[in-house]
Amino acid sequence: MGGGRRAAFFALDADLPFLTGLDARIAAMVAPALADMGFDLVRVAVLGRESPTVQIMADRADGTLIAIEDCEQISHAVGAILDVEDPLPGAWTLEVSSAGIDRPLTRAKDWERFAGHLARAEMNMPIEGRKRFAGIVLGARDGHGLMRLDDGTEVALPFAEMRKARLVLTDELIEASARMMRPAASSKENGPDEVQAGADAAIGDVPPADTRKPGARSGRKPARKAN
Repeated sequence: MGGGRRAAFFALDADLPFLTGLDARIAAMVAPALADMGFDLVRVAVLGRESPTVQIMADRADGTLIAIEDCEQISHAVGAILDVEDPLPGAWTLEVSSAGIDRPLTRAKDWERFAGHLARAEMNMPIEGRKRFAGIVLGARDGHGLMRLDDGTEVALPFAEMRKARLVLTDELIEASARMMRPAASSKENGPDEVQAGADAAIGDVPPADTRKPGARSGRKPARKAN
């Protein structure tokens, strides 16, 4: 008899990213702990084979952007879980970051939360003859992200075939994100300029681990003793 197909480990939960394989396994390991701490897991990505880098992207559960102090807490918690569960052979590096403003849309609830904003999506397989889409996010339904394209056509993009999706930075998105800043950044002590500065600081890519000390740590499996 021929060998059976290996089932993919695929996370399809409104509160979890859409992931497969090792990324999904690590997401399942760390998401409950982050939830207990008041954070949402946005994305997990394991990059590289020798001495891999584990990238963790998170938000606060109330939807506001996380700060450096939050990255430190998440780094300690996730690092401890990876040490115990041991999903990675050899040494590894952990990077923790905020999702930022022009964030990836990795969960069904992201598509619901950012309905009305402009986004781009790329599929693994062609949908209606194309792999790349850009338009207004309409929400999520039955395992699909809904989008209205520039020509007015509405499409349903299956999460199971979605390679990546991300918000497009617009003035409307920046304004909406400024309203979602943490209370400390939007309190009466800070004026509009300070709130906008906080939103601007969340735009762009996260520095690599060696330049982002508070959100990065390294781990290594102990050497195995020979029998």
